[in-house]
Amino acid sequence: MKTFGSFLQIGRNMHQGNQTTITEFILLGIFKQDEHQNLLFVLFLGMYLVTVIGNGLIILAISLDTYLHTPMYLFLANLSFADISSISNSVPKMLVNIQTKSQSISYESCITQMYFSIVFVVIDNLLLGTMAYDRFVAICHPLNYTTLMRPRFGILLTVISWFLSNIIALTHTLLLIQLLFCNHNTLPHFFCDLAPLLKLSCSDTLINELVLFIVGLSVIIFPFTLIFFSYVCIIRAVLRVSSTQGKWKAFSTCGSHLTVVLLFYGTIAGVYFFPSSTHPEDTDKIGAVLFTVVTPMMNPFIYSLRNKDMKGALRKLINRKISSL
Repeated sequence: MKTFGSFLQIGRNMHQGNQTTITEFILLGIFKQDEHQNLLFVLFLGMYLVTVIGNGLIILAISLDTYLHTPMYLFLANLSFADISSISNSVPKMLVNIQTKSQSISYESCITQMYFSIVFVVIDNLLLGTMAYDRFVAICHPLNYTTLMRPRFGILLTVISWFLSNIIALTHTLLLIQLLFCNHNTLPHFFCDLAPLLKLSCSDTLINELVLFIVGLSVIIFPFTLIFFSYVCIIRAVLRVSSTQGKWKAFSTCGSHLTVVLLFYGTIAGVYFFPSSTHPEDTDKIGAVLFTVVTPMMNPFIYSLRNKDMKGALRKLINRKISSL
């Protein structure tokens, strides 16, 4: 982290020369009223613990159960890791700020936080797309599944997803550190997000906003298109099954993933395409809370309640812990 911070500082100095710039940002948080802070602390601490424990159990169950050592559960384990990392990137800092009544964050820490927030949002999109492709192969080409979705291919898809996520985050970061932040350093947010930082800059942000629009749209459209066509093929294949029991069995294998997809992209549509607030900063906050806190917290419940294999693996894990006491 210190090395990454030094890199940011060197890059910043190269582009900003002798001009006076800010050294820290002020995070206003979710609510400005002090009376809400204690409630906010308890609420977000609870959600943070539930998210870390729930997703941690999923990773542990997949690691210990050899039956789950398949590409689908490799993607799920990575999704759970990304969810833990995403909420850990923003919520602990917010909780510390509430407790210490300090709203400041250093320039380097802010840019680092922004970098990883981009990584985890992008990786969620890409992993949901690869999981949809896996379900497409499993249901539409079941006899060729072991050939088409070999473990090495699953690992390759996972590595590519993480690589692209970091490349995209690095692109935005390198563009951002060239900008000047003059006398305004107050962010109406609870963590350092790219869009509020661009609004705060006193430099020309046209290139940044253009790259944000093109890359952001691509990151959403390409995985969503893959998911959409995968499920069109899956539904057609399921409808061709003659028995009702066979249809239910085929569709139940992707029920958990479909629920997570609807939650994830439903959040995007609800917040950014049909905003209920007249204040853009409120929309940004709502979207950030849903992406970084609510969705990661819900994923373990969806997969543990709707997925028979995960329920079995979690039951084995719990029984093993109880028997070892």
